[in-house]
Amino acid sequence: MIGAHPDDNDFRSGGIALKYIQAGHNVRFLSVCEGCGGHHEMSPEKIRERRKGEFKAVSELTGIEYDSMNIPDCEVIADLETRKKMVRYIREYNPDIIFTHRNNDYHADHRNVALLVQDASYLLIVPNFCPEVCALKETPVIMYFYDGFKNPVFQADIVIPTDDVIDKKYEMFDCHVSQVYEWLPFTNGVLDQVPTDPKERLEWLRSPKVPRDGTFLKEEDLKIFIASNNSEYREATSAIKYRDKLIERYGAAGKTTLFAEAFQISEYGKPLTEENIKLLFPF
Repeated sequence: MIGAHPDDNDFRSGGIALKYIQAGHNVRFLSVCEGCGGHHEMSPEKIRERRKGEFKAVSELTGIEYDSMNIPDCEVIADLETRKKMVRYIREYNPDIIFTHRNNDYHADHRNVALLVQDASYLLIVPNFCPEVCALKETPVIMYFYDGFKNPVFQADIVIPTDDVIDKKYEMFDCHVSQVYEWLPFTNGVLDQVPTDPKERLEWLRSPKVPRDGTFLKEEDLKIFIASNNSEYREATSAIKYRDKLIERYGAAGKTTLFAEAFQISEYGKPLTEENIKLLFPF
């Protein structure tokens, strides 16, 4: 998973990452940025070191590897040198599948990370580009994280239930204290609502919780005011919006799925087929 910032991968693909780990696969979260921008009070140096500790805590909790290209926040540029870094990095890791942002996004870092992966995709197999690292035999499958932007609208090609890992995913979120309990509430104007007690603030983070009584939620239910950036309603968004996809893939179980993560295939990577879908998404 290649995200712009240290928590982007957790938010958009933490559930499927946990499923891969449980199945015995290697998962790495690459943060292109170092995390020095995400705070309203701390200096870049202090918040960078604090965020390193937070993603180390997630790694210890889950077994997911974390790494960073250490580019300052808000300064990612899809230039030639960074493209070369991306090509070398992906070749050295040699992944079967890559997850990343789409390039229509509110944040310049997100857009440029998406563009870097896109620009690197074909070059991964070109031996004379960055010849110091062996070229790959084929470009990996590339998937986009879910987002709500509308030009163009996100297309849900793969939707994976995350009910079985949702509690662990919230434990991952809970490790990113500086973000989910400080910076993001500050930007949303709700910092004063965050409890100080660790158990209470985790409950706040998940609130409002989605009904467990069989209530069938609709898309209009997602428009309720949510103080936390990571409430259960956000985690339920893909299950609510793409219920038909869940039912198509999982039958009756798809009707009762509460939480899910959705991904769109990138045309710049290896195509998805019936065979490699079974291999890459065996859940």
